[in-house]
Amino acid sequence: MSRFRVNEKTGFLNDSFVTGIKKNVCINRILLTHHNTQSLAYYCVVSLMATTTEKKPKPSEQPLPSIIQAYWLPALLFSVSMFFQLVAIPRSFPPSHYDALGIKPFSSTEQVNEAYHHLYSDWKTGKGYSSTLDMIKVQYAFELLSNPTWKRDYDIFGIDEHLHVLERVKEKYSDADFSDISLPLLEPTSFEPDQALEVISAENYVSKLQNSNALLLQVFSVGSSQCAQFYGSWKRIASLLDGIANTGMIEIGDLKLATYLSEKKYTGAPFFRNGLPSLAAFPPGCKTSDCIVRYTGQLSVDAVSDWFATTILSLPRISYYSIESLAQTFLGKGSRHKVKVIFVSNTGQRATPFVRHVAKSYWSYASFAFAVWREEESIFWSNTFGVEEAPAIVILRDPGVKPVVYHGLMNNSRLIDIMEQNKHQVLPQLRSITSMELGCDPKGYSRAGNDTTVWYCAVVVGRQSAELHKMRETMRRVQEKLSNNGDVDELNDQTATSAAVALREKRLTFAWVDGEVQKRFCMFYVNVEDSHDTCGPRRDITDTPRLFLVRYKRNETEVNKKVEENPMNMFASLASKDVDPTSQLVALYKGLNEIPQIIQWISETVRDGDSRDLPFHRTSTPELVPEDVDPIWSKGREQIISSSRGVKQRIATVPQRINDLMGDPRFGPMLLLGALMSFGLIYLRRNQPIKPKESDNASDPKPEGAERSKLRRRRPKSQTNQNIPPSITDMQPPNAFQMPFTDSDSE
Repeated sequence: MSRFRVNEKTGFLNDSFVTGIKKNVCINRILLTHHNTQSLAYYCVVSLMATTTEKKPKPSEQPLPSIIQAYWLPALLFSVSMFFQLVAIPRSFPPSHYDALGIKPFSSTEQVNEAYHHLYSDWKTGKGYSSTLDMIKVQYAFELLSNPTWKRDYDIFGIDEHLHVLERVKEKYSDADFSDISLPLLEPTSFEPDQALEVISAENYVSKLQNSNALLLQVFSVGSSQCAQFYGSWKRIASLLDGIANTGMIEIGDLKLATYLSEKKYTGAPFFRNGLPSLAAFPPGCKTSDCIVRYTGQLSVDAVSDWFATTILSLPRISYYSIESLAQTFLGKGSRHKVKVIFVSNTGQRATPFVRHVAKSYWSYASFAFAVWREEESIFWSNTFGVEEAPAIVILRDPGVKPVVYHGLMNNSRLIDIMEQNKHQVLPQLRSITSMELGCDPKGYSRAGNDTTVWYCAVVVGRQSAELHKMRETMRRVQEKLSNNGDVDELNDQTATSAAVALREKRLTFAWVDGEVQKRFCMFYVNVEDSHDTCGPRRDITDTPRLFLVRYKRNETEVNKKVEENPMNMFASLASKDVDPTSQLVALYKGLNEIPQIIQWISETVRDGDSRDLPFHRTSTPELVPEDVDPIWSKGREQIISSSRGVKQRIATVPQRINDLMGDPRFGPMLLLGALMSFGLIYLRRNQPIKPKESDNASDPKPEGAERSKLRRRRPKSQTNQNIPPSITDMQPPNAFQMPFTDSDSE
């Protein structure tokens, strides 16, 4: 133990003994007595050596995985930047045809001819190109750039639609001599559009944009062979879109319009991604550059017309049905309140845009279907629908009514006329969209005109059942007898003339209502004890259809008088707004389901309503419930997608944007700069010197009174606090002293 030395004056261990050991780790000052100096020093040294051994610093060299983990991001950015610089960008900028001729880009035609003849003469003499492939490139570049139209398209828009010819010739004559190749390699093509198809120029382009209809444009070149091949299909597309959209052609020589409709590279240079012809469309009501929608699909009549009708016009598709699915799905599960329209086709082609436009316009009135005519199924079509040949249109109206058949091809105007004549059932259904048109509306609309003061509406109401179908058939026969085609003289009661005259003057309308769907409307008019047998959901097997007649009367003087009676009464004015402007009187038929009795009852009621001065009573009629929910395509393109393109189109353009990004020469240097900056930041952060922590002096004994706060809690001096005994927390007693702490190990 003699090797441990302690300074008797200071009480510290000798510096030679504690070299390399931090003094502050153990005890800064050891108070030792004379009898245990060596033993306590030995204990402290052993403790310090153990602590020092545990906290021995690691070597400065970092393991390899740690370096990779620190610098993975700069390495990744550097690798991607090298890929762009060495692989992606060279592929995006191949040598131009001017390079094959050894001249500057955008050289004139004279310079092209001069360079070609110079190279050709060198090849003839054996001084120049000796490779056949090189001479093929020279010949191709000369033929392309010597044509003014091709050169214009190539210089401005980078269009070269003959590359497949170059590749085919290179593959075919790779081992042959250049003199064995038949020249020229390219055949010039030229065509002129017909005068019937309007070619839009910068002068009349503004007038095209002022029209709110959709617009389909084709950018073409008179020297393009692909445009010449597509011209026949374009004429067919224009004829299919006639009447529902505008079409036009723009020659690429009109640089202002062609540049406006083209896409732009990162440098601002115009280009057409898929070459020519290029199709672009403007949706209805939007003609700005943000609304341009480009077509990228197959250049066929069916593909282009279907894309324009679906994407731009938001027209519904019409499905094809077989004989089995036609009866089970279309007729069995379709909307019962709609007219059924079946197009019998002998070709199986898709519905034209105009037919789809008609289907959208008359969607509230009719359901549409397509079927293919086959010779082996001709008996079915003839016996069931009366179709003898295709093409034909079959219209099914009321149940039990003979189908209406139209044979032959139908133009657009003829199809519109057919739908207008047959959009309603023979006995029209009273619905929310037909009430005004039929004149059975309490808002004051009459088929006879606004000057008519009294008109009538005979309505059959009930749930869908055999009883309702029978009652509807009876009312159809009543309507037929009272119409101009019926013979009123055959009726026994001459009072039927009142109903016949009212029907002829359009003051009488026949209709039916679905009592299950229009429950509130039905309960309002059929106000009897057993009305649940007619209105609302079916509760039992009983279904009782009913007939009632509504008398509408218009009296503007009476309406204005009631409003002026209480001009200052706010509640009266608000209540008057909810009341229907016409007076309604309802008569419920309680007789037998026989045609003569029904005709007599209607005639007597009409005559009584015309002759008697009945009271003018207004009320609030329940609104008819819409029976169909608007489909998504009826809301319009502008409510579903943005002004330029929809979600699907944005997703479809992601590969195009990635391809454009791969060809941007600025992207590689940007990645390299990012790699260098990230590497520098990580390197500086890893090699920054670590500041040593301040020595821990917590073990040093503090001077007397140092642990007590200097700021004492002071109480305001007042007379009221003098008599209060002092507390140990209020102030420091005058006889207080700091008790020294002794180390337990020193004893």
